[in-house]
Amino acid sequence: MNDGDSRCPKLGQLVRIKQGRESSQFAVIIGFDDQKFVKLADGEKRKFDRPKRKNLHHVELFDYVSPEVNRSLEETGRVTNGKLRFAISKFVNEQMTSWKKGDSLDGERRCN
Repeated sequence: MNDGDSRCPKLGQLVRIKQGRESSQFAVIIGFDDQKFVKLADGEKRKFDRPKRKNLHHVELFDYVSPEVNRSLEETGRVTNGKLRFAISKFVNEQMTSWKKGDSLDGERRCN
């Protein structure tokens, strides 16, 4: 899934939901279904045990992968809801400070 894909999603990567009831909310990729679906959780409304299955076209990928979440998922296959909440709050706090400096989030995002 991650080889040669222009939107290369990774475990622990943060996304913003673009479509559906939870639109404009942040979540973390905790798994994959097929080639075009990901499993999302945020640690609050969507716990790790009951992730949301979303089409890749309905999420906006950010160039941020939480190292704590990624490491935990690769080592044990699980992650705590607290780590998910921490990863999202850390990302939002960092982005808000950069947005205040005049950075724009418009445009295409590329994976590393």
